[in-house]
This record gives sequence, C-alpha cells and structure tokens, in this order.
Amino acid sequence: MFFLRLIIRNAFRHKLRTILTIVGVAVAVLAFGLLRTLVDLWYAGVEASSASRLVTRNAISLVFPLPISYKDRIRQVPGVKGVSWGNWFGGIYKEEKNFFPSFAVEPKEYLAMYPEYVIPDDQRSAFLLDRRGCVVGRKTAERFGWKIGDAVTLRGTIFPGQWEFVIRAIYRGAKKNTDETQLFFHWDYLNETVKKTIPRRADQAGFYLVELKKPEQAAEVSLAVDALFKNSLAETLTETEKAFQLSFVSMTEAIMVAIQIVSYVVIVIIMVVAANTMAMTARERIAEYATLKTLGFGARHIGGVIFGESLVISLAGGVTGILLTFPAAHWIETALSQFFPVFTVARLTIWFDLAAALTVGVIAGIFPTWRGATIRIADGLRRIG
Repeated sequence: MFFLRLIIRNAFRHKLRTILTIVGVAVAVLAFGLLRTLVDLWYAGVEASSASRLVTRNAISLVFPLPISYKDRIRQVPGVKGVSWGNWFGGIYKEEKNFFPSFAVEPKEYLAMYPEYVIPDDQRSAFLLDRRGCVVGRKTAERFGWKIGDAVTLRGTIFPGQWEFVIRAIYRGAKKNTDETQLFFHWDYLNETVKKTIPRRADQAGFYLVELKKPEQAAEVSLAVDALFKNSLAETLTETEKAFQLSFVSMTEAIMVAIQIVSYVVIVIIMVVAANTMAMTARERIAEYATLKTLGFGARHIGGVIFGESLVISLAGGVTGILLTFPAAHWIETALSQFFPVFTVARLTIWFDLAAALTVGVIAGIFPTWRGATIRIADGLRRIG
C-alpha cells in the first residue's frame, strides 16, 4: 500500500507534464479504437452473413443482369429451400447527399430469408399487399422523419425517373451489426414500370438469393446451380453470402491495411512520447534514487516505483481514451449514418485498447526503470548541489 501511494504521488508531482502525457495517451487510444472500429465496420457485412444463404449473379460481373426465368430452374435444384431475387436500385432522396442503400426485391421470400430484419406483423402484411409499398430501416426513417403511411419520392440513378413509394413498414435490426439504413420495395413495381419506359431492361434480375435446406450443402448446391446455366448467354457464379461480401471487401483491402498501419503508428508515436516523459522524470530524480538507496531501499523497490509510475500514467490515459471512444462512436453513428450505418465498438476493440495502453506503459518504463535501479549511490549523490 505504501508503494502504491508513493507511485501515485510520484506520478503527479509534475502535474502539468503528467496531465499532458495522459491526454496524449488518451487521444492515441481514442484514435486507435475508432480506426479499429472502422475496420470492423468494413467487415460487418461479412460477419452478418448467413451460412444458409447463397448469392447467384452473372459470372462476368455483377453489373450484368440475369434473366428472371432462372428463378424456376434454381428452385428445382436439390437442397434449395427458397429463392428470391432483386436489383440494386440506387435511389436518392431529394439531394445527392441523401443517399442510402435501396433495393427492389421479391418481398415475400426475401423477408423470410432475413429474420435479422424485425418487422411487426401488421406492417409486414401491409407492405406485401401494397405494390407501391416499401420497407425502410429505422435509422433512415429517423433521419428523414418518415412515418408509416408517408409518401416518399426517390430519384432513380440506375433506373431513371421519379419513383413514388408509400412507407408501409419500418424494420429494426435483430442484432447490433444489422444495417438499419436500407430501403426495400417490390421488384414487380420496378419491372412493370421498366417495361413501359425501357422494355429491353425488363424481366431481368441483378442477383438471386438462394436459401439452403442445410448449410453444409452450400458447395454442392452452388455447383449444381452454375451447371444449370453453363454455356448459356448468361452464365452464373454462385457463392456463399459470406464469400459474396468478402469479394466487395477485397476491392478495398489496401485501404483497410493502410488504416490498420496508421492505427499502429499512432500507438508507436505516443509510446515514444511517453518514453521520453519517463526518461526525463527518471533523470531529474537520480539524486533521490541514490538517497533512497542509502536509506536501505533496494534496486527492486526503486525500479518498481518507476515502472509503476509509467503504468499508472499510461493506464490512466488508456482508460480515459476508452471512455471517450463510446460517445465518439455514437456521434459518428448518428451524425454520419449515411457513411457509417453501424459504428459499434466491439468488446475485442476495448481489449486491444487496454493492451495498447499497457504496452505503452511497459515500453516507456523499461529504460527509466533500468536507469533508476542500477544507479550507483556515489554517482547519484554527486548530482546533489
């Protein structure tokens, strides 16, 4: 207990320097935590993927559609439980900045495949019965102040024109990492309008979603589906939902690696700053350490005090940084929801933050500890006066 009090008193003997060091560590840990959460966000779609769902798309590129007639043939493949389909719509609400994910989907089986979208039964029924109805995520509804029954007009980017919808349902995510910013509407509504305006683009789906009876049949069913359309004008590529999401992540992998490197560089920089602070502290107290040795304190006690002081400062900064991470993440998720629909700090990130702060304390304290523990009494006392 005596040594703990001594460590804490020593840590705050030079209050301004200690507080500035704690603030520096806190900012570094805050930046580290937010950058790691950003990386986690990139993989949120992968983590939310279901092993029982497959995605079938055009083998050349996702840009090219598939004939709608494929759905009946896919449904006949052994091991397939259900089939839905859809198109990326890419609608904009009033201004370019009001962009959010929007899809035209076959609604009944699509919603059945995604239990993570929680919709009240009455709203679900109203949506299924209304051809112009749409389902919107909670965050998007709150962002624009939309309510059930509101009429909404989106400007199509892939399918030009002004598209009118009626909000029939608002979904909530069953999990924290469920995206609550999307909008879904009836694929039939899209197709019927396209038939009148751009007939050559009608009766085509951007992708098929295949639900499996058993997840372990994924490889077998994927091969069977692709074999059905081999040598056709529109060959397919079927893969698990997780592999489909990873294909998007891989396009930006270099950016993710760069962000991870930056997060580690931030920790290294603050480690150097903290090491410099502790070295200055130890140098200023050499005479004190020599005096303590003359009073009978051993190298182990003096080294423990110096090392403990380094840990107290770095952990104080680390805990402060962790406490600041949550309101900062909440602000990002709220104010920048169009870019970061899910920005939840994971428990593993907190452990990484603590490990980073602890590493800073340990590395920064090694040299001063060695210096203080090995100082000779004569050399230390020579500095007095």
